[in-house]
Amino acid sequence: MKGLNTAYLAKKSEGKLIGEDRIITGIFNILKDAGEGDVVVRHWIDETGLKMASDKGASCVVTQDARGNAIEIAKKIDLPLILTERIEITNAFAIGWAIKKFTPNTIRIVVTGTNGKSTTTHMIHTILLEAGLTSHTNTDSESEFNTLIDPMAAKQIAEFEGDLDALVLEVSEVQGWDDRNMVDHAHLMTSAINPQLVVLTNVAMDHVGLVNTIEDASKEISGSLRGFKGQAVILNYDDPLIREMEKLVPDAEVIFYGSGTNVEFREGGIYHKKQLLIPLANLPFKSPHFIQNTLAAVSTGIALKIDSEIIKRAVESYQALKRRFTILKQNPLIIDDFAHNPDGIKATIKSAIELTSGNFHLVCAIRGSRGNSLNQLNAQAVADSVKEIDFNLILTSSEDVVDNANWVKPLEKKIFIEVLQKEGINYTHYKTLADALKNALMSAKNNDTILLIGAQGMDPASDILRYTGDI
Repeated sequence: MKGLNTAYLAKKSEGKLIGEDRIITGIFNILKDAGEGDVVVRHWIDETGLKMASDKGASCVVTQDARGNAIEIAKKIDLPLILTERIEITNAFAIGWAIKKFTPNTIRIVVTGTNGKSTTTHMIHTILLEAGLTSHTNTDSESEFNTLIDPMAAKQIAEFEGDLDALVLEVSEVQGWDDRNMVDHAHLMTSAINPQLVVLTNVAMDHVGLVNTIEDASKEISGSLRGFKGQAVILNYDDPLIREMEKLVPDAEVIFYGSGTNVEFREGGIYHKKQLLIPLANLPFKSPHFIQNTLAAVSTGIALKIDSEIIKRAVESYQALKRRFTILKQNPLIIDDFAHNPDGIKATIKSAIELTSGNFHLVCAIRGSRGNSLNQLNAQAVADSVKEIDFNLILTSSEDVVDNANWVKPLEKKIFIEVLQKEGINYTHYKTLADALKNALMSAKNNDTILLIGAQGMDPASDILRYTGDI
């Protein structure tokens, strides 16, 4: 890390350096994996964590919460400690530094928006690989590395073996920590990445509490375009708020995808300039939200001048991320989806109903520790989606599989259920995910459909079903 020292890093982190100015010789890292000369970045750290960092030979530690006697211990063991009020500033600096040092000539693509970021990012990554490029993405099935509020992306770039041609990075539209809104998160991280392309998916409500209106969500997402100096932005024409963001980039090329654009979906499949590119029968998934993600990825491939046959081949052979409308079993049809906000819930239920030939069973994990407002909106989305059909609704608090950070609080459960009762929606609630799944399977016949939806509370469902031999 030539030329970087703790005093400079403290300044870039808008923080205070406790200890001596020291040359930094490693990379940005998490505590568990830290090595000689590394910068350990943690939201909080205590005396034990500091001693671990020192034992590992870290150059310094950056945190926004030094707990207990951490400051005194840092002085005692002579480990520079940087205190910042906004740890995300350090992580933005880290990813920008890693790109400049290890991959300065890469094609860099940022994908942000409320829904579909992970699938869009992963599909673009797949197209690049099919084109013979060496690509890296921070998107994974559990969404562990795509928040950019820790140094994982910077670490992965620094540790990548071989030369990189491209980076496809998902950026959260909003982010928070300990009930603190990380204001302007999308702008901060996108600016650090300095991409040639920015892809925007849609604007919807998800992180209620971090943003409280659709206008707030739109403002945060549009921050990714502020000061953009890259090649092109790729916008969803079918989302009016995204469409309006064209005005924010007067000096950049704007590429729209969606109805009436050069890349659109029609009855026969995906068309480019009115020519059929990918027949409907060849799309691996045909749900509306997957098609929107595919249009975004195809438009990105075209913007990068990748041959249309390569794009077609990549899409047709695409293997979706885990829990993105994943078919777990055929008889009965069991579908598992990460639907975790109102728009995602409505779209996923609609797509599953279209595949249903028998009875429809919906198993929904209530979102734990995400607040009352989001659970109220999610419950309303469920109610609106099933009220006109025959259904069997099973709710779960997933108490057997979630940790404290995802525990369903009594008021969250109460509000969710009150919405259903107000709408006259019948339901059964189980404390554990295992019981909810067991009862769904006991109720279903071979020609029925069971849809599993939810975030962390539903993540272990496929493992439970495999353990019990049901899939």
